Amino acid sequence: MSVKRCFLFYILLAFHPLAQAATDNSDKGWFATFTDNVVQTWNEPQHYDLYVPAITWHARFAYDKDKTDEYNERPWGAGIGQSRWDEKGNWHGLYAMAFKDSYNKWEPFIGYGWEKTWRPLADDNFRLGLGYTAGVTARDNWKYIPIPAVLPLASVGYGPATFQMTYIPGTYNNGNVYFAWFRFQF
Repeated sequence: MSVKRCFLFYILLAFHPLAQAATDNSDKGWFATFTDNVVQTWNEPQHYDLYVPAITWHARFAYDKDKTDEYNERPWGAGIGQSRWDEKGNWHGLYAMAFKDSYNKWEPFIGYGWEKTWRPLADDNFRLGLGYTAGVTARDNWKYIPIPAVLPLASVGYGPATFQMTYIPGTYNNGNVYFAWFRFQF
């Protein structure tokens, strides 16, 4: 099975209930808008994307030093996705990524991301983005039970290259992690 088919299969599994809800919902509330965007991004991609995790940083104010000394902050891995730009210039993407987590164990994440995009310079290739990602992850220390997640998303990009990032909130010695990756559009 090709990489693209594997990716599409897993995205379809993850978002099938959302896609069905989009076709059954005549009311245009936030959930219908969300599902419509997921379905349109699935059915009408403009680009295919490569994701390369870059950094995991545990907020030092929220951890004991002995914990941060043990944690992995180099999230080796990769991901693939497909994306589109809407009529307002905002970004929508579906993706699957796997990377080494804080314990140096593999962590998958599949999801949908949306960013409101600004182009503040005369050069339209430069852009800033702010939005969210919604998806499912699974971790070794949680016995790979699927965990839903909704997280903030921010980016800075130029041309086909984008540096995206999120922050995973938490409590003391748990969560409070900055995670960032590069996304390259083809």
